[in-house]
Amino acid sequence: MLQNVLWPTITGDLKWPDTTPPTVTVVPPQWLPSRDASPRLRATWLGHACYYVEFPSGLRVLFDPVFEDRCSPFSFMGPKRFTPKPCDLKDIPVVDAVVISHSHYDHLSHGSVLEIQKHHPQAQFFVGLGLEPWFRRNGLKNVTELDWWEDAELTVTVNTNDGDGDGNNGSGEKKKKKTISAQISCLPAQHTSARSAFDKDTTLWCSWGVRSGDKNVWFGGDTGYRAVPRVPAGVDDYGPEYEALPRCPQFKHIGQHRGPFDLGLIPIGAYFPRVAFSAMHANPFDSVEIFQDTRCRRAMGIHWGTWALTMEDVLEPPRQLREALRRKGIPEEGVFDVCDIGQSREF
Repeated sequence: MLQNVLWPTITGDLKWPDTTPPTVTVVPPQWLPSRDASPRLRATWLGHACYYVEFPSGLRVLFDPVFEDRCSPFSFMGPKRFTPKPCDLKDIPVVDAVVISHSHYDHLSHGSVLEIQKHHPQAQFFVGLGLEPWFRRNGLKNVTELDWWEDAELTVTVNTNDGDGDGNNGSGEKKKKKTISAQISCLPAQHTSARSAFDKDTTLWCSWGVRSGDKNVWFGGDTGYRAVPRVPAGVDDYGPEYEALPRCPQFKHIGQHRGPFDLGLIPIGAYFPRVAFSAMHANPFDSVEIFQDTRCRRAMGIHWGTWALTMEDVLEPPRQLREALRRKGIPEEGVFDVCDIGQSREF
């Protein structure tokens, strides 16, 4: 994943991280039994950047699903999972919307999106500018393409009680129906895109806001925050000499114009060496700044614990996150957290 032009100058004695188990705990997910089962927002981490969010309104949204063993155009090479997937896509009971942040293989999987359409044919896919033709070419039917700061309205009509496929509940009584509405907002990120050597930055990279009922979620997808130059070993790039480096202003705009958010799903991993990755991947210190800029009340860390894409220790992101929170005077637990893969949190 390192840019070839940078690789010879930055690696030196750096070593790839040890992915030998045990690393991140993986547990089987537990889904709510019905759309009306909880008055709280509920989010389940399915590995890397993939989250399944159950809204109290009944809406069910899947973010950046990639369930393959490798995040690569090839099944036999490329980054391989060091933690197993917690479930199969067919195990997820309901999917109303699928939100895709950008075209990189750790965020967009051909096999996974086809599997979702197979099991959830009514699911609507939301993608950034330029990605809709890829979905259409691959047989995906329900696709909405948006540019930054564009909003789309999603309406889902669902049954409120069990019944058979003809709309009857066992006694011949017609099912009751209700309508769930949501606003899906395509929002900025600081990143890049590509599926091959020939389409770099031809499609848009995005973060997303999803509002349904009185709950509002921001999904960071994959993003940088600052561009950090080469810094001497042991020197803090948020210290006095580097603290004033320019920061992407879009996150404050997101907080002002689409926030506040009840929950942020914010990337915390794939950041080292900083000189190579800081412009497009946040480290936990960046992530806490993004958390504050976007006006998230709570957050969960994503983009770690699944594939070793860069060279930090695979369990370093949550350790650095706690330190970043402490420096800001934010509690180390209960505000911006991490969890086991497959685990759910309520907000």
